[in-house]
Formats: sequence, structure tokens, C-alpha cells
Amino acid sequence: MSDSSPARAAAPVLDVWCDLQCPDCRDALDDLRALRARYGDRLELRLRHFPLEKHKHAFAAAQASEEAAEQGQGWAYAEAVLGRVEGLSRAGEPFLVEVARELGLDAEEFDTALIDGRHILIVDADQAEGKAIGVTGTPTYVIGGELLDGGKSQEGLRERVEEIADRLLAEPDG
Repeated sequence: MSDSSPARAAAPVLDVWCDLQCPDCRDALDDLRALRARYGDRLELRLRHFPLEKHKHAFAAAQASEEAAEQGQGWAYAEAVLGRVEGLSRAGEPFLVEVARELGLDAEEFDTALIDGRHILIVDADQAEGKAIGVTGTPTYVIGGELLDGGKSQEGLRERVEEIADRLLAEPDG
């Protein structure tokens, strides 16, 4: 039995390839907030992990954000960590647990998740997929099959994402 509301295509997906210790990703937060405000649930923003080797706590931060997602606060956690990349650089894993505590998440579970590595496979899979499609730095956006590299410059990127999103949203359903 189908429901009587009109069929709607799934929202276009914007994959945001991110390193949670990356100052450029922190700078991209304003663009992501603006996109969220403009499109709401008409555009699905997906955080994808691409921890860079030069950031020694980025891999742990990616795992921690997966734990936050499991606890229902993935984006809030990622934004809280990105907003204070210096704190992460300085304090490492204890900082990740502290941010979880500040957000009212189960901090002990974060600590355990970082020790037992339960989210490593998700982070590894994201990183492998990113490399396979040509992600080399962060932030990198992928929408409508286009890869937009914000690691070199973020100038004009939000406008480009909006152009593509508008085009995808205007296309007639299937």
C-alpha cells in the first residue's frame, strides 16, 4: 500500500569530505550553515571523513564524530570540534571526550569507542572512497557528480554548490 502524498525524489546529497583538525574545514562551517539554512531537508549534507596525516588527532576525531552520530549528534559534535581545532591540536583525545561531555553525550562511551576502535572501519572506508574519487585535501565537496576542492580555495564554492543543488532540485523526478 503506497502512501497518498506525492512521490518525492530523494534530496540531492552534498558529501563534505572533512578533517576535523583542519582550519580550512573550520572556515567552511559558515558555508555549511548557510547551505543548511537555505535548503533545510531539501539537501542532505553528509559528513565524510578524510583525516590528513599532517593532523595527528584527525583520525581519532573522525572516530569520535562517528560515535557522536551514533548518539544522535553527529553534525553538532563535528561543528563543536571544528570550532576549536586549536584545542584538539593541543589536547588530543581528552579534548574529544570533553566536547562529548559538553554536548551532553555519553563521554565514557566516547572514551571506550576510541580505545576499542569500533568506528575505524567507517573512517577507513570513507578515506579509501575519497582517495578513489580524487579527494586530496579538505574540505572537498561532492554534489551531482562534481568534485569541488575547498582545500586550495573556498572562494565561490558555496555559490557553485548552490548552482548545482538548484539544478538538481529543479530536475523533474525520475
